[in-house]
Order: sequence, then structure tokens, then C-alpha cells
Amino acid sequence: MHEQKHQKLVSILQEMKQVVVAFSGGVDSTFLLKVAVDTLGVHNVLAVTADSETYPTSELEEAKRLAEHIGARHQVIETSELAIPGYTENDKNRCYFCKNSLFDHLVPIMKEKGFQNIVYGVIADDMSEYRPGMRAAKEQGVRGPLQEADLYKEEIRELSKQMSLPTWDKPSFACLSSRIAYGETITKAKLTKVEKSEAFLKTIGLRQVRVRTHEDIARIEVEPQDMQELLANHQRVTEKLQSYGYKFVTMDLVGYKSGSMNRALS
Repeated sequence: MHEQKHQKLVSILQEMKQVVVAFSGGVDSTFLLKVAVDTLGVHNVLAVTADSETYPTSELEEAKRLAEHIGARHQVIETSELAIPGYTENDKNRCYFCKNSLFDHLVPIMKEKGFQNIVYGVIADDMSEYRPGMRAAKEQGVRGPLQEADLYKEEIRELSKQMSLPTWDKPSFACLSSRIAYGETITKAKLTKVEKSEAFLKTIGLRQVRVRTHEDIARIEVEPQDMQELLANHQRVTEKLQSYGYKFVTMDLVGYKSGSMNRALS
């Protein structure tokens, strides 16, 4: 089944001939970039990564390494989500504003290269979740070949493993703004606080972690099997996160859940 979907993805890319890939260095966009380069050749693919306040430096460095590993041409552009009108207010359309701005930056690059297509790493799983960014893609004619090939995250991980991509078991990642409760203004200081907190939690061995921020409360999400590890380090964690500016440090008993802030919208 994976192989059939992989072949479908190859066919979709062959039709496109040349693509600009919105590349974050995550599981999905890395797999998409690898298949695009293998299918179309290195000169017909350009990976573009947007470096902004919501994208940790560690992720940017990893994206550079991954593009090099794949042998893809890679361009890093500077963007600022905090400068996008409507973004910092952080309402339910935040992701729409962000993706719309990203694609606004990618269209001139695509035209300059003489390419016809921009692609991004939306996947089949995303169809059942609240993803305002998909509306921006549709409006700008940006395509999601992984979703068109009906590829799910687990299948992408499996195929990535077969291709020896180091991201096959990389924890899922979303921009730092997704950690801040809807309705709370997004600021550089809050994003930095989240980035530092999550980086610290990874040093104690927690891989899949989110520090959801509700004003001065940190609500830490980890996988259920990692909860004991977090509790064993509760004093160090509390002290460190309080030093970054949180007053209260809590653990969410539900555990890590992608898009958990969307619960507040329903």
C-alpha cells in the first residue's frame, strides 16, 4: 500500500516538472523534498526555508543539514510573522495569515526560477484537523502532493526509514506560536520563553514535548510514557521554567496532542 502511494506521489511530481518546496526540515517536508529531488533531479527543485521568530534556531540548522544530506538546492529567506497584520492578535485564523504570507514570499522566487509550482508538506492526517493554512494554499494555488497521494504520517515515517532519512522518527514539530493560547497576544518574549523551555526539557531526555502557554502558566505536554521522567525532574523543571518567566508550571495529564490548543475553539 505504501509503495502504491509512493508511486502516486512520484506521478504527481512528474506532472509538475519543477517545484519550489516550502521546507521546514520536519518529517513531511523532508520526505517531500527527497522524493522531489529523486524524481525531478536536483536542478528542477528548490527548497526554501523561512527563518522567523516562530522558528527555533535549532530547527533552521537542522533544515540546512537535511537539505545538504539530500543534495537539494536550498535557500533561506528572512520573514517576520510578528509583522503580519492580524497575526499577533492570535485568533483562530493565525495559521491562515502565516501561510498566506509565506506563499507571498515564495511566489516571486518561483517566478524568478521560471518554475510553475509551489508545494508544501500538508498530509492526509491534516484533513481531519483544523488547518486554516490549507485555505491560504488553496487560494494561492499551492499544492500538497503528500495529501494528494493520500499519505498519512505513519506511512511517511515508514517510507522515510526505507530511504534512510534521519527524520523518519523525528518528533512532530509546529511553529512556536502554536504554544500560545488563542486570544493571547503573541510577542517575541513569549516565543523566546517557549523556545528556551522546550530546549531545556529536551536536555532531560523528553523528545516529544510542548510547553503550552496560558499567560503565566506553563502546561507541559509529553507522551504518557514520559510523564514519570518529567515528574522525577519536577523540581529542576519548575525552577528552570520559573526562571524563564512562568509563575506556575503544570503537566497536562492527557499528554501530548497535536493541535491541542484547538480544543478551546470548539
